[in-house]
Amino acid sequence: MTTAPAGTEKTMFKPEGVFVAMLTPFDKVGRIHETEVRKMVDFQIEKGVDGLFPVSSAGEYIHLTREEKVTLMEIVHDQAQGRVAVTPGVGSAHPAESIFLAEKAMEMGCDGVVIPPPHFYPLPQTMIEQYFETVIDAVDIPVILYNIPLFTQPLGYDTVKRLSRKANVVAMKDSSGSMVDFLHFMDSVRLEEGEMNFLTGREETFLPCLIMGGKGCMTATAGILPEVMVEIYQCFLSGDYDKAKALQFSLLPIIRGMFSMPFPLGFKTVMEMRGFHMGPNKQPLSGEDASQLNKLRASLEVLLQPFIQDL
Repeated sequence: MTTAPAGTEKTMFKPEGVFVAMLTPFDKVGRIHETEVRKMVDFQIEKGVDGLFPVSSAGEYIHLTREEKVTLMEIVHDQAQGRVAVTPGVGSAHPAESIFLAEKAMEMGCDGVVIPPPHFYPLPQTMIEQYFETVIDAVDIPVILYNIPLFTQPLGYDTVKRLSRKANVVAMKDSSGSMVDFLHFMDSVRLEEGEMNFLTGREETFLPCLIMGGKGCMTATAGILPEVMVEIYQCFLSGDYDKAKALQFSLLPIIRGMFSMPFPLGFKTVMEMRGFHMGPNKQPLSGEDASQLNKLRASLEVLLQPFIQDL
């Protein structure tokens, strides 16, 4: 990484506010549905979100080819037109692939990249840390660490503490759902006198994380019900904690409903209810699963109605 001459340093981007972990719509033959992606970008920006995170876990990056990941980044960045920050995911099981994707994101002018631990093989913290160091040191773009123990090895507190010393590590998305972990991650960096921003990846803990010093969220619900997530954030900023708390609790039934389906099928089902064509499921459903999905869809429609009426 190069060092800027004295007096020319730019303020490093740090994500803050409501960021969308974007779902990925597909057409009838399973390709990225560009028209729907662009509609989603405009919808979410118009509803007041602060940033977009395409090529995400919720966006099924694991099902996308390298070319599709780059294409999705390009579509979202082009449609956003600088209105909000764009921080694509560059997750991979191999650091060289993450570096390639991060370089592509940098070339097209994205604000940062989101990096989860490598998936599939269980690795010790020493190897996970080395993976991150290899990628971080190879790219000149702000990096958001991503703790997602649901699908990868969890990050350790000390690992995050040491990685926070890297100049371009600006934030962390914690999807553990654990306030214990969230606070210890924050404290490990605080004791290092680091300046990372922490964002929750679980919509259920948005307000609690804000109250304890978190700077925002990166969640799929922020793209499905952006009005609610944005209002929680605005109520917190204005000190209307009672309303923020009521809104936070109001989301829980629909979040439980979405998570009752294989991830991210429940989230995509509700996104369809908001008027977007999400396309066929990448993972084929059995007849029994399809029947269960229809029953759950009916339940989700009932849970969604109060939000649709109030929006």
